[in-house]
Amino acid sequence: MNGVRCIAAVLVIFHHLEQAKHALGIANMYEVPIVQHAGRLGVGLFFVLSGFLITYLLLDEKGRYGNVDAKKFYLRRVFRIWPIYFLIIGLSFFVFPHIDLLDYPGIDEKLATDAAERLILLLLVFPNYAFVLYDLPYWCAQTWSIGVEEQFYYLWPWLIKYPKRSIPIVILFLALSAALLYIGLEIADPTEEARKSMISTFLGQFRIQTMALGGLCAWLVYTGKDRFLDIIFRKDIQIIGYTLLLILFFSGVHFFGFLEVYALFFAFFILNVSCNPKSIISLQNPVMEHLGKISYGLYLYHVVVIVLIINILNRYLPEWNGTSYQFGLYVLTLLGSVAVASLSFSYFEQPLLRFKDRKFGR
Repeated sequence: MNGVRCIAAVLVIFHHLEQAKHALGIANMYEVPIVQHAGRLGVGLFFVLSGFLITYLLLDEKGRYGNVDAKKFYLRRVFRIWPIYFLIIGLSFFVFPHIDLLDYPGIDEKLATDAAERLILLLLVFPNYAFVLYDLPYWCAQTWSIGVEEQFYYLWPWLIKYPKRSIPIVILFLALSAALLYIGLEIADPTEEARKSMISTFLGQFRIQTMALGGLCAWLVYTGKDRFLDIIFRKDIQIIGYTLLLILFFSGVHFFGFLEVYALFFAFFILNVSCNPKSIISLQNPVMEHLGKISYGLYLYHVVVIVLIINILNRYLPEWNGTSYQFGLYVLTLLGSVAVASLSFSYFEQPLLRFKDRKFGR
């Protein structure tokens, strides 16, 4: 699965680099539709993959032991997600604002207004609510998707644990999610137009359905639904599916529900590269394996690296421009992001993951 994570991370980095260039007045491709979509699609791929992996692990645990240990599940997620999430939040609010080379348009306003409200929501691990209601400093704005993932984790183990109570569990989850958004809107007190925009943004980001699609794929594999899988695994179906995906992506077409349509393609892709011995695409190579292994760090750190590199080049090499500059910027961004994420994984995340595996399993 590391190859899939690698692709998702690269799509997000590509999007954010062009976005930062656009904001900082550097020649960019940000207005090109496929660039605009790349970040959302990278996150969407992460979401489908997360739903697939989490569901399979939960089904396997229930199959082995007859139950799901929710406490251990949440502790495993805490040790994996929270450490560098809180690190990037802390740095974004208390360290990065004091470093000139990390300056970015709009940062001062986001730190000077509604700071307490932002921080409270972030500390409660509701970054998607913080992003929608108050926006976030650019260095940590990407954490919104961590909030969506966390809310998926609040829901999903209970559906696997108590499948016969799934309807009331889902209703309760949606009611609590809506109530929190309503309370947040009442506290933020935006204009009517801004309120509608916030609700629309929240619903657009709240992609529990795409993670549920990944969960459905895991159920197909775990329960051995070969009648469906045999069709999905056929070589001609793979060729047709990937051809349609590439046509859709490079067309840059946007339409209502396009993220859900892409999620279907991503589910098809994940099923084939992970479970089909005759997959026409192989992601097994050392580079993709490493990038996938450090993909969580890549996702959280790369924005800071982008801003730092652009500001350094603007300050110390102001005459550098043109094609060589664009190429150099991409190379430096990728190398810098990989270096930071690799160091974080080796010396910060991995020791915690070993402890997690010993205490709570995988």
